[in-house]
Amino acid sequence: MQEQIREISNYLANFFIEKGLDEDAAHFLNMLINIAVVFVLWYMIHYLTKTLLLKAFKRFTNKTKTTFDDFLVKSNFPRYVSNVLPLLLLILTIPVVFQDYPKLLKVFETLVDIYIIFLLVLIARSLLRTTTNYMKRHERYRDKPLESYTQILMIIFWSIGIIFTFSELTGKSVVGFLISLGAASAIILFIFKDTILGFIASIQVSVNDIVRIGDWITFSKYGADGFVTEITLATVRVQNWDNTYTTIPTYNLIADSFHNWRGMQESPGRRIKRSLFIKQNSIRYIDEKDIEKFQEFNLISSYIKERQLEINDYNTKLGINKKFLINGRHQTNLGVFRKYALSFLQSHPQINQEMTIMVRHLAPTTQGIPLEIYCFSKDKRWEFYEGITADIFDHLIAAIPFFDLQLFESPSGDDIIKALKSFKEE
Repeated sequence: MQEQIREISNYLANFFIEKGLDEDAAHFLNMLINIAVVFVLWYMIHYLTKTLLLKAFKRFTNKTKTTFDDFLVKSNFPRYVSNVLPLLLLILTIPVVFQDYPKLLKVFETLVDIYIIFLLVLIARSLLRTTTNYMKRHERYRDKPLESYTQILMIIFWSIGIIFTFSELTGKSVVGFLISLGAASAIILFIFKDTILGFIASIQVSVNDIVRIGDWITFSKYGADGFVTEITLATVRVQNWDNTYTTIPTYNLIADSFHNWRGMQESPGRRIKRSLFIKQNSIRYIDEKDIEKFQEFNLISSYIKERQLEINDYNTKLGINKKFLINGRHQTNLGVFRKYALSFLQSHPQINQEMTIMVRHLAPTTQGIPLEIYCFSKDKRWEFYEGITADIFDHLIAAIPFFDLQLFESPSGDDIIKALKSFKEE
């Protein structure tokens, strides 16, 4: 086929020579005309191929139910593929057009080879993006850092493309170019340090399942507190609760410590851990009147009876002097309230009864004795979790006066004024 093209391309050169034009001038003029003809043919073929291929793809995607072909169109795959036929035209015609000019032929062949390399990389990138976007639609891949894998593969594709391009430009073999590149590895490592660290971190994050897309993380160093929306080779993007975005270098997920709430989201309950501060001077032993009153409280009625019988038996056996409550064993209002709070949690429908439920004392502080509520709510969603927590503490705070206990509260300006007034009146 090239021989036939060669004969056609030389027709004008022979015609000009027959008309008495200098042979060199005839061949140069023939080359210019051939370049113009090839350019026009290339443009026409490129335009027709692109138009027809895009229309064919759109019709095909509209008829099919799958979305893979839709993503092919969005990633410009038909546009890149439409360059293949015009490229074949250049491969066939360039050796003929520049047959009389070897140096120009070498330059244009090199340019065509580079064009082929970059076209292959672009087609590979398009297929890679299409595959990534298609996989994101499937539930099993939504929490995977697909963007990181895509970027890693793209770096590999572009690196191979650049290596072959430099090989074409310098005339060295790929092996020779890699050997030369190895000598400059220290400089390359310094320039691409962040990319290399990100690449290693991205692999570790993925392999060790440290972070997934959709995880709620807290990274105080960067002010991040929200859901991971994107994981790339270099960065992790977090959408905070106030709808702002925080970008964290991927490497720092391995180098620094952060809080991942996935364990809580996957567990059967979300922890409630909060304390009530009880005034120490409001704690006292309870007497017979108190016992009678507390027996009317449904949640602790049976407990008060059983506990008091146990204490009475103990004191009777040891002959305890009942004149003073300090002698022997007696119940306290704080102990009864602690049992009441525990019974309230154990009967609460929104508390997971299969997980730890505890009401405990912490070490006394200047603000009183912390009575810590420790349990797990069934509903882990933030707004419902906060509602359950508030309901529990609303009830317990309102119940405290029934046990003749007081909560600690720092005095305000009004409290001080009232105290001064009462002091003056006295």
